[in-house]
Amino acid sequence: MQQAHFDAVIVGAGHNGLVAAAYLAKAGRRVLVLERLGHVGGLAISAPVFPGVDVRLSRYAYLVSLLPRKIIDDLGLGIELRHRRFASYTPVGGTGLLVDTSDAGRTAASFAAVTGGHRDFEAWERFYGMVAEVARRVAPTLLEPLRDRAGLRAVVGDDEAWRDLFERPIGEEVAERFGDDTVRGVVLTDALIGTFADPATDLRANRCFLYHVIGDGTGLWKVPVGGMGAVTGALADAARRAGAEIRTGREVVAIDPDTGEVTFRDGAEHTVTAEKVLANLPPARLARLLGEERRAPEGSQIKINMVLARLPRLKDPAVDPAEAFSGTFHINEGRDRLAAAHAQASEGRIPEVPPAEVYCHSISDPSILGPSLRTSGAHTMTLFGLHMPARLFTGPEAKEEAVRRTIASLNSVLAEPIEDCLLRTPDGEPCLEAKTPADLEQEVGLPGGHIFHEDLAWPYAEPGDLGPWGVETEHPRILLCGAGAKRGGGVSGIPGHNAAMAVLG
Repeated sequence: MQQAHFDAVIVGAGHNGLVAAAYLAKAGRRVLVLERLGHVGGLAISAPVFPGVDVRLSRYAYLVSLLPRKIIDDLGLGIELRHRRFASYTPVGGTGLLVDTSDAGRTAASFAAVTGGHRDFEAWERFYGMVAEVARRVAPTLLEPLRDRAGLRAVVGDDEAWRDLFERPIGEEVAERFGDDTVRGVVLTDALIGTFADPATDLRANRCFLYHVIGDGTGLWKVPVGGMGAVTGALADAARRAGAEIRTGREVVAIDPDTGEVTFRDGAEHTVTAEKVLANLPPARLARLLGEERRAPEGSQIKINMVLARLPRLKDPAVDPAEAFSGTFHINEGRDRLAAAHAQASEGRIPEVPPAEVYCHSISDPSILGPSLRTSGAHTMTLFGLHMPARLFTGPEAKEEAVRRTIASLNSVLAEPIEDCLLRTPDGEPCLEAKTPADLEQEVGLPGGHIFHEDLAWPYAEPGDLGPWGVETEHPRILLCGAGAKRGGGVSGIPGHNAAMAVLG
């Protein structure tokens, strides 16, 4: 029997694979998308998690920053990304540091209350003014062929900014610019999301920081209305409208890089061939499908999803909990706490006071709650914990201890225990689930539980790169189109776009 042949077979129907499929199908290519799971979207999905509780949680990925407006417009995506007025709140004793993007005076007063003066607020404005200009200049290049290091430096056009963000460890820069430990920590958290690094010495933290502040030229983190599944649902619709064929429940088990033959199973075994195979997979998983070896990366985070019957009370009477939890709520993330947690995890110990951050999607977007919960005062709460590398999770007892300590860390900055606020299922179980790197590897196939597939790369061409788009591999038929490509990581669609452009020439 003759094998079906496609211009492109895309392995994995996560958001990047769907972006690539939509662009290629719109260009008239015959496209097949194969997905192991029974649904599209990969980790960018919304789902009911707790039995009998009418809430659609963004279970894994939960905010959008990097997704370019150009991709939204090109593909006709009918999605709404809602701006968060309050960027962050950091409790400090009986007060806290509130960053209100619509009221600079209130933000300045909050800095003064926490730091004892205005020096750090002025430094904050200067630093993020510089970052904003770098974001404005660099973001458009992410959808273009790679420039080399000198070319991107010319785009940045500011030698001081280049030195401070690309060449000098971000921890050194933050220590020099800011005097207050809390302020330093707020800046450094963007350098550590999903990245196990010491920002005082390790430029991987700089790369992580860049990807967290340059999104779509503004760096703003936005709430996807309807949950993350609304984004990938719109992408799947766009791909299908353009003519792409998407098959779920099909696990790819082998790829022949010479012939473009892709073998997959859906109970029986099948093969198709393609001119190009686009892998929306971690590079370590792609290597296994090609019969090659590649060292697995190490993820570093814990994610705890909760549904609350009500928002918890704060120690700070001047801030409404709805303000504090609508943005990023920092928990024991001062610079010194971050350093202590990194040192303890490096020694193979779960941090004594885990640094973490939470936010409540439902404050900005109540549509993810069922009607009765919406009127009851219930809310979702997402916690993301730092410095929890995969090496710590050697058994279920390690996960239990990490969750216990993380919840204790959260409680230490609240006026009441979060346990008193948790909604319960009809069976009386608290609405709380935790995902460690080990869980992500076992449940969704991320090697080492690395949320970016592997460590983030600089957004410019380097020696050894195999092509102009940062998606090419040593096999001409095989392209990366997932987060492990250059300029990957996060919910962005950028690698999917760039892989499609590499195919279309």
